[in-house]
Amino acid sequence: MNTKFKAGLIHLTPILASLLFGMLCAILTSTAPSKIYEVTPFPEGISGSLGNACYFVILVGVGASLLYLLLKRKNRKLVTLIIGFALTTAVFMLSIIYLYAAFSMFAIPQIEALTLILIMSLLITATVDFVIFRKRNRTCDLVVLCLGGALGTFLGISIPTLSATLILVFLAIYDVFAVYHGPVGKIAHSGLEQLRGLSFSFKDIQMGLGDLTFYSMLSGHMLLYFGFIPCLASIIGILFGCLLAFKMLERKGMFPGLPFPILFGLTAGLLVSLI
Repeated sequence: MNTKFKAGLIHLTPILASLLFGMLCAILTSTAPSKIYEVTPFPEGISGSLGNACYFVILVGVGASLLYLLLKRKNRKLVTLIIGFALTTAVFMLSIIYLYAAFSMFAIPQIEALTLILIMSLLITATVDFVIFRKRNRTCDLVVLCLGGALGTFLGISIPTLSATLILVFLAIYDVFAVYHGPVGKIAHSGLEQLRGLSFSFKDIQMGLGDLTFYSMLSGHMLLYFGFIPCLASIIGILFGCLLAFKMLERKGMFPGLPFPILFGLTAGLLVSLI
């Protein structure tokens, strides 16, 4: 983090771009004839939702710890392999989901549509892999922004409201621990640029793909489950929270990216939905 860093509205630009891309994905998905995906292991309910929240926190914690241990042992080839496999799988899956939603709007025979979807998904995945692991320019950051928006929206539309709320709250709490006492902070100290495809940089700030993903998870869920106005309120809350977090960066040099945006985004969205 640059010691002369001063937070400004310009630093919200990439976050807003990712959220807007996520909104486009949400709108596209809403037109699909089938949009129910199971990504949580437990059924919706108080105990089940708590279980889902713990499940996501454990996944995130284990993943971050594994990456930190591999980086500590300077096993960067294995780190690149793991990241590459995860991103390739995610991009291919998301491409199929969103292309299917797009093709469902047109009267195209199913076999031909599925063939085109498969070919286009493979091309998109290959292109993204090339940009992330072969290119070293702003195009890579743009891909990360779009991936965060698309992945977050997928989670937002796939997880019921109570589980989604608890997952976001639990992850925000975990983020504080992970940054100051856990693997995320240690990885950040060694340089997030080592994790190609899992972070982006913009005007002296570095943020992780996870932050973008959970921002879009919140706004995408609000759009599809509560409507445009609560979604807009949540986006404003997220951006306000990000600005506060950036202000904290001016003094601390490192600050968790989830607590403020999730707090203000979730509160604003839910309150507006009750009006």
